[in-house]
Amino acid sequence: MNLIPEIFSMNASDYARYRCPPMDESHYHRLAARVGRCHLDQRLGIEHDREAWIFGQGRTFFHIENWYSIHSLIRGALRLSLLLRRGRRNARCMEIRRHEFVFEHLPEAFEGFTLLQLSDLHLDIAADMPDALIEALRRVEGYDACVLTGDYRVKTFGPYQQALDAMARVREYLHGPVYGVLGNHDSIRMTPGLEALGIRILLNEAEAFERGGQKLWLAGIDDPHYFRADNLEKATDPIPEGAVSILLSHSPEMYRHAAYARFDAMLSGHTHGGQICLPGGVPIIINANAPRELCNGPWRYQAMQGYTSAGAGSCIVDVRLNCPPEITLHTLRRK
Repeated sequence: MNLIPEIFSMNASDYARYRCPPMDESHYHRLAARVGRCHLDQRLGIEHDREAWIFGQGRTFFHIENWYSIHSLIRGALRLSLLLRRGRRNARCMEIRRHEFVFEHLPEAFEGFTLLQLSDLHLDIAADMPDALIEALRRVEGYDACVLTGDYRVKTFGPYQQALDAMARVREYLHGPVYGVLGNHDSIRMTPGLEALGIRILLNEAEAFERGGQKLWLAGIDDPHYFRADNLEKATDPIPEGAVSILLSHSPEMYRHAAYARFDAMLSGHTHGGQICLPGGVPIIINANAPRELCNGPWRYQAMQGYTSAGAGSCIVDVRLNCPPEITLHTLRRK
């Protein structure tokens, strides 16, 4: 007997509209045991009803990524301005950036501990995008763990198997443990497939790295931007008071909440750094309800340090102008 409510398993007309496979019953119960039945039902319900809303829903009013009729208009405008070909080349030339977090109370065992951050991969936007990322990963050495800050597929609804297949190719080039969170383009139905690849998805959860009896905590929250599925209280429950902790949040919009929750650092993405920017890297649009200085690169809010990645992939169109894609190595240091 199917114990999952019909709204979550989808009927025939919903499947025809969204082409999104229903959630397997065993996966449903395993996820419900981790995140809570209420949270899972709400996440699935919003996906079912509101995945492709352009206005309303989430922390910003307008969601350009859901406005699919604008894609051809942007591509046509770039073609007329003779920028399309250059922009597509730029989108495949990923920079390797290096950044340091300095903590006063970092455990000695974690001096020099390095995290590789990949964000906003959107691997299914073009057939050659996984190859471009793999080429960049081949040039990266010397990190201890990898963190993924969401948005694995390019669309915000519908099928996701192509993104999972591309992620399987990329996963072969990632070393050490790999952790991730979901973004506003991701369905929670993708979690079992991602975890089958050896990617631990943190759904308002926390885990500790351990070295020489000392611990460093890594927490991750479900998408805070569109689905507003974040639960910092649950994510911080396992973390002892005074422990060094790093939060993975798809969007930097949680900066205040994270600082008040006493995280030492926060890693985010979502903004793409603007993706198509004016000369000098000035973004035309930042799709986040946060100050612009928090939407690209390193920043600080009160006692918490942060970094917002410009992302490795592209959204809407596979083009970058004055805003190169990046993969980032974060090294932890003791003050």
